[in-house]
Amino acid sequence: MALLQEQKQSIISDYQVHETDTGSVDVQVAMLTEKINRLSKHLQANKKDHSSRRGLLRMIGRRKRLLAYLVQQDAERYRALIKRLGIRG
Repeated sequence: MALLQEQKQSIISDYQVHETDTGSVDVQVAMLTEKINRLSKHLQANKKDHSSRRGLLRMIGRRKRLLAYLVQQDAERYRALIKRLGIRG
């Protein structure tokens, strides 16, 4: 289920705020969104995998907290990020 190094690098380069950025809120939310999408597909095929479902719910909660932080800090950046990722409506 983990992301490959090449996939991580492409996500980081797409969502980084500045040149040496690897852990900003934007990058973290983008990584979590990719993991959530992959795990959702896995759970559609494996409905009884309850431990993975618990992990999915933890990731969703973490992404929700990060987005709440981002909307408090910079609402415009938040709107641009959710539009770019295609989440929340």
